[in-house]
Amino acid sequence: MSVRVVARIRPLLKAELDKDSIVSAVSTDTESSAPPTIVRIPNPKNESEDFSFQFNSVYGQDAMQQDIFDGEVAPTIKHLFNSFDVTLFAYGVTGTGKTHTMRGGKSLVDRGVIPRLLSGIYRRSRKIEKDSKGATTVEVSMSYYEIYNDRVFDLFEAPEQRTNTGLQLRDNGGKTVVVGLTERPCESLKEFEKLYDQANVNRSTSATKLNAHSSRSHAILCVKLVVTTGEETRTSTASAIDLAGSEDNRRTDNGKERLVESASINKSLFVLAQCVEAISKKQTRIPYRESKMTRILSLGQNNGLMIMFLNLAPVRSYHLDTLSSLNFANRTKKIEVREIENEPIFKGCSRPVPMPISGPSIQRQPLRPLASLAHNTIMRRIEPATKSGDKPAKQFSVYSDRARPRQSNLTSHARQPEAPKRSSPSKRPSDSHISRPSKHARVSPSSTSRNATAIPKATIEDIIEKKVTEILAARALDQPSTAPIPDISQEVQRRLDLLEQKIEGKDDARAEGLSYLLMAKQHLVRGEEGSALKMYELAREYFPDNRKLEAKILRLRERGKEKREEEGSVREGGVEAICVAAAQPVKRSLQRGVEEADDEEEFKAPEPAEDSDYQSDDGFRYKPKRAKIRQPKMHNISADEEGPQTPRTKQLLSIINTRDLSQIRLLKGVGAKKAEGIVAALCSGEDNAIRSLGQLEGLKGVGLKTVENMRVGLMAGFDEVSF
Repeated sequence: MSVRVVARIRPLLKAELDKDSIVSAVSTDTESSAPPTIVRIPNPKNESEDFSFQFNSVYGQDAMQQDIFDGEVAPTIKHLFNSFDVTLFAYGVTGTGKTHTMRGGKSLVDRGVIPRLLSGIYRRSRKIEKDSKGATTVEVSMSYYEIYNDRVFDLFEAPEQRTNTGLQLRDNGGKTVVVGLTERPCESLKEFEKLYDQANVNRSTSATKLNAHSSRSHAILCVKLVVTTGEETRTSTASAIDLAGSEDNRRTDNGKERLVESASINKSLFVLAQCVEAISKKQTRIPYRESKMTRILSLGQNNGLMIMFLNLAPVRSYHLDTLSSLNFANRTKKIEVREIENEPIFKGCSRPVPMPISGPSIQRQPLRPLASLAHNTIMRRIEPATKSGDKPAKQFSVYSDRARPRQSNLTSHARQPEAPKRSSPSKRPSDSHISRPSKHARVSPSSTSRNATAIPKATIEDIIEKKVTEILAARALDQPSTAPIPDISQEVQRRLDLLEQKIEGKDDARAEGLSYLLMAKQHLVRGEEGSALKMYELAREYFPDNRKLEAKILRLRERGKEKREEEGSVREGGVEAICVAAAQPVKRSLQRGVEEADDEEEFKAPEPAEDSDYQSDDGFRYKPKRAKIRQPKMHNISADEEGPQTPRTKQLLSIINTRDLSQIRLLKGVGAKKAEGIVAALCSGEDNAIRSLGQLEGLKGVGLKTVENMRVGLMAGFDEVSF
C-alpha cells in the first residue's frame, strides 16, 4: 500500500482577492457528482497552459474539518484497534493552514484532526469494553515533543527546564525512539485536551510577515493504545506530525533569530525531499540520518498506514511554492508502505522447568572433600628433599626473544627435579618437569678494573710520540708548495696581460666603440641616415685605421649631399619636379636595401691591425634587419577639391573620362567588372565628365580605397618613366 495523499486548498483570507485565486479542485468525471481528485494550477511561464496533479482526495476551499475527518481519518480508527500503526502528517508552505488542519480551533466546528481522532478512539474503546462486559480493557497514553533547530524537546517540560542538547534518539527494533520522553496516561477526552493544551503552550511559535502564529518547530504527538483481552495484549501507536512550513526569507521579513529557525526548518524539509526522491528512484542509500525529523518520520521504513495532508494556498503570490509542494506530493504518493500489524503479547504461566531425574536405580557420586574441589588440581606424592640446604627446582621455564648460548653439557638436565612442596591445595602444580636454565653471572665493572694489568710508562711514551709524528706529517701535507716558479716568455705574458685587462674591465673603450657601431646600424634600418653618420663618426675615434668604416662614412656623406641638392631643385622647379621628388623615396629605399645587403657582406666588425689595441670580439654578432620599403602616405582627396589639382589627379580623371574599358582596367585595383560598373555609372549620370576625385569616389562600386589604389598605380608609372 502506498502513502495516501490528501490535498486541501485553504479558503481566502481577508486581505486576498478572489481574482487572484489560481488553484482549483477538479473531478475526473465532470458530469457525475464524484469528489474531486485533481488539483489544477496554471504554468507560471505560460498562463494558457495548466498543470494537473492527481491525488487520492482533493478538498476545496469550502471543505469543513468534519468532512476531512470523516473521509480520511475515521476509517483508520478500526485499524488502530487491530494493532496497526497510523501516521498522519501535514505538509505545506508557511501560512497554508497545516496547524489548523491538525489542531484546529477551540469551537466544536473548528476542531482539527487530532482532537477528533482522540474522540473517536475513546468512543470506540467504551463500546469495546461495553460489548465485552469488562473482558477487554483499553488504555490510552500520550507523549508530545517538538524538533526545534534540529534538537528534540519534551513539550510536557517547561522551556526553562530543558537542556541545551535536548533529548537523544535511539533505534529499538527497527523504530526510532526518544530517550527520556515523558508518557502521560489519559483516561478521558477531557484529560487529553487539558494535557494537550498545556503542552501546546510550550511549543515554539512566533509571528512572521506571512503568519501571525507561525510554527517554528515540527510537533509530533504519539498516542499509544494498549488493548488487553485476557492473556493477549495488542499495542498500536497513532502519530500526528505537524511539520513547520518552508519559508522564503525575502517574503517573511525574518530577523536574526527567525533566520536561524528558518534555516533549520528548510534544511530538514530539504532532507525530507531528498529521502522521498531517493525512495522513488529506488536508491540503495536513503539519507534518513541527516535530519532528526526524517529519522523519526522514516518514510517507507515503518509499518502500518500513512496519510499525508497537503495544504495549499490558492492565491497567485504562492504560485511557485504551491507548484513545488505539488511536485513533492506527487513523488510521495509513489512510496510503498508495509501494512503489517504489530505482534500481540501473550501473558501466561512461565516456561515449565524440567524435573530432576531421581530414583532408586540412580547412583549418586560421593561428595569430595573441600581440599579437592579446586579446579585443575592434581594430587602428587611429596618426596623429601635429598639435602636440607637444596632449594626445589621450579616447574616452569621462562623464555625470552633473545638467543641464548647453546648448552654444551646436556647431561646436567637429564636428572628430573623433585616436585616442590605445596603450601595450599588450591595452587596448581605444573605438569612439566623441565628445570629453569641458570642465569649467566653478570660481570661488574669494578671487578674488571681490579683484574686489568698495569701498562708500563715506556709503552705510553712510545704511543704519544707516534701520535705526534702522524699529526706533524699531516700538517706538512696541507701546507702549499714553495718550489720556484719557472720564467714565462714575453708572448705568454702579453696574452696574460690582455686577459687581465678583460677581467679588470679595462677594455671599456673598445666596447663603447662597438656600441656606436650598433646604434649606427639601427639608425640605418630606420632610414635615419643623418643620425647613422654621426654614430659612425663617433666610432671612428676608437677605430682610426679601419678602411671599411671610412668608406661607410664617405658614402653617407655623399647621400646627404645628393638629398640636399634634390630638395633645392624641388623648390626651384614646378609640378614635374614635385612628382619626381615624390617618386624618389621609393627608388631610394629600393637602392638602400640592395646597398645594405652588399654592405653587410663587406663590413662586419672592424678588425684593427695585429699590433693595435683593438681586438676582435667573437662574442659580438650583429644580425641586421632587412630594410623596409616605406609605403607612400594616403593622398588627401579633400585637398584636391579645395586647391589646384596635381598632374597625377588630372591624368587619373582623364583616363576615367575616356570611358575606355581597356585603359580603365589597367588602373591598379580595377578589374573587368569594376571597370564596366564605372563606365555604366558615367553613362547613366547627368554629368558627362568627372571633374574631381570626390565625384569619382561617389560613383557606384568606387570608394576611397579604390581611388587611392588608382593614384598609387599612377605613381608607379611615373617612377618607371623617371628612372
